[in-house]
Amino acid sequence: MNISSPFIHRPVATTLLTIAVALAGAVAFRYLPVSPLPQIDFPTISVQAQLPGASPEIMASSVATPLERQFGRIAGITEMTSSSYLGSTSITLQFDLDRNIDGAARDVQAAINAARSYLPTNLPSNPTYKKVNPADSPIMIIALTSDVYTQGQLYDYASSIMQQRLSQIQGVGQVNVGGSSLPSVRVDINPTQLNSYGLGLQDVSAMLSRQNANLAKGQIWNNNTTADIVTNDQLLKAVDYKDLVVGYNKGAAVKLSDIADVQDAVQNIRAAGFVNGKRSVSVIISRQPAANIIDTVERVRDALPSLKASLPSAIDYTIVVDRTVTIRASVRDVERTLMISIALVILVVFLFLRNVYSTLIPAAVVPVSLIGTFGIMYLCGYSLDNLSLMALTISTGFVVDDAIVVIENVTRHLEQGLAPMEAARRRSDLPCCPSAFLWWPFSFPSC
Repeated sequence: MNISSPFIHRPVATTLLTIAVALAGAVAFRYLPVSPLPQIDFPTISVQAQLPGASPEIMASSVATPLERQFGRIAGITEMTSSSYLGSTSITLQFDLDRNIDGAARDVQAAINAARSYLPTNLPSNPTYKKVNPADSPIMIIALTSDVYTQGQLYDYASSIMQQRLSQIQGVGQVNVGGSSLPSVRVDINPTQLNSYGLGLQDVSAMLSRQNANLAKGQIWNNNTTADIVTNDQLLKAVDYKDLVVGYNKGAAVKLSDIADVQDAVQNIRAAGFVNGKRSVSVIISRQPAANIIDTVERVRDALPSLKASLPSAIDYTIVVDRTVTIRASVRDVERTLMISIALVILVVFLFLRNVYSTLIPAAVVPVSLIGTFGIMYLCGYSLDNLSLMALTISTGFVVDDAIVVIENVTRHLEQGLAPMEAARRRSDLPCCPSAFLWWPFSFPSC
């Protein structure tokens, strides 16, 4: 008595079980995640800190070091690296595979809060963190173009609308906006003219700070009524700056336009983006560690129509980079190879055996075995990738080899005069294989 005997003596139950396995595998196939390789990403968090004007040495000693001391107390960190540049520092934290990325992010935020008292007081903002591996390639890049709006305006729309909405999508770890910067008014001072009026750069800086402040102005009140002064001193256009008085020379007012070229521009004039020879702003999307690329990109694509409706109609978007295109193509190619290998196996068996009923055995065993494997892959949390599909392609040969051995052994017993059921039972002295379960139902036509 072996494991194959119950299936041989109960052909109806065996057939129903085979159909159930095939249905379960077919349903599980629709829900299996697709990726280029198995999901083995380490939970990684990147921390950024900015201090404009600070040298790399200052960033390393006064910003990176206090943060590293607090991060070193977090459980589950396997690797911590930091890099300091002019005005910025970056710290990458890598955790154990079994560490939950959301729990790790909470620990990182607590460590940043604990290190805040040790950081420079003139740090413009608290360090920020992203649940993304900085060494990972972006999964999608979207370019915004317009014939009406300027680069600064495109960047403003991308950072205030698209970046916020895309960051909320499940699986998205970080969204960066590049190719330009926020709108700004640039004041290019002529030192010669400034010196001729007896003024210095500090005079211009102080004047701009005073004139462009959004502070409370006070109140006007009498015995019966109180009114707030709500004027806004923030100046947003270059034309509003040109007539500002910097100082006086020989009793005459010196305006900003007398000593400088004032124009509407962007904060960083050295950042530029182009797509098809046209100025553009790029929205760069990166995924969270262990997030499925295909599912994340699908969610982003589903959100793009609503994002387009939130933008002005004069702004167009183009998907410049989509990593899922090559991933889908490679997976489809392996799937096609798998289908071709199954067809060739069945054809070769038929050409050599010249028996329709014998050919039906591998024709049923191979697809059912492969389809049933998808159900096990879903339960184990595996994905459809190049490695798993190649393994299924190779295993096709093993299944057919077992089927041929079983057919040969059963045929030998039939030629010796045994009944089909007894011949199928006698093959039990061979190693068990999936094709044994399907031999007895297909032996009925030969009875």
